[in-house]
Amino acid sequence: MFTAVSPLVWALTAIGFLAIVVLDLVVIARRDTAVSIRQATSWVIFYVGLAALFAIGLFVFRAGTTGGEFVAGYITEYSLSVDNLFVFIIIMSRFAVPSLAVDKVLYIGIVVSMFLRGAFIAAGAAAIAAASWVFYIFGAFLVYTAIRLALEGTNDEDDFQEGRLLRGLRRVLPLTDGYAGTALTARVAGRRMVTPLVIVISAIGIANVVFALDSIPAIFGLTQDPYIVLTANAFALLGLRQLYFLIGGLLERIIYLNIGLSVILAFIGVKLLIEALHGSHIDTLGPMPLPQIGIVTSLAFILGTLSLTTAASLGKTRLDLRRSQ
Repeated sequence: MFTAVSPLVWALTAIGFLAIVVLDLVVIARRDTAVSIRQATSWVIFYVGLAALFAIGLFVFRAGTTGGEFVAGYITEYSLSVDNLFVFIIIMSRFAVPSLAVDKVLYIGIVVSMFLRGAFIAAGAAAIAAASWVFYIFGAFLVYTAIRLALEGTNDEDDFQEGRLLRGLRRVLPLTDGYAGTALTARVAGRRMVTPLVIVISAIGIANVVFALDSIPAIFGLTQDPYIVLTANAFALLGLRQLYFLIGGLLERIIYLNIGLSVILAFIGVKLLIEALHGSHIDTLGPMPLPQIGIVTSLAFILGTLSLTTAASLGKTRLDLRRSQ
């Protein structure tokens, strides 16, 4: 259900996110060493804290279930983003990005993808407003994605392959042979050229947009409020960069992550299909009544699945470690 948000609230929200982006840029500009675990932990807590304060504001100042919808959407988007981090790690390794430049690459790539996701969200909201049968498409797509994700198994280096766009950029752009520290351009023999960091940033941005094809339909399964969808995505992306430095090594231990995410996507896909059927005035399938799945139930299911997935993964990792000793 859509809820009205005044232009003033939209403007203030945009200014708030712009201020965070600028703050990030200032921090990166002043940093002369690679990001440490301690710094990453502090910034992750900061971003999660901002999202929590925003959620509290929604619970206090907005009526209805918007606060719960934001929390469920934010957790879902952040969880799906964790799986994306493995691809980021592969990209950084494959392109041999200098450690000091990793933070800058992630920052630019994620900021670019935020604007692209905004366009996706606007298109999705317009499609839903124009025709309720779009829910059938979103729901079926999420169920298909869940099955595909479950069958893929664990992440590996084949999860990232250079597509035609990246190969095209390599042919078109005047690239230097190597990196020039954290610089995006360098002058070679009197000619201004771009460094391979531009290709890496493009790879990060493209990967984020591809991931949005799964995550944006998923959050529309939890709320159809464009304001909630947009802010949940923005908060999840803003905290993604520091999460990369914090749990990069931990990702290999969460071996059942794909299974957990596939269960969540399947659940939301089924929820969307049920809502679509209700919208078509179909309340039963034969003798079986179709349930109404509220936001509290959705949030409990998402949190429970993530907790079980993490506990099972860490337990299996410890068991394998003991057997190998």
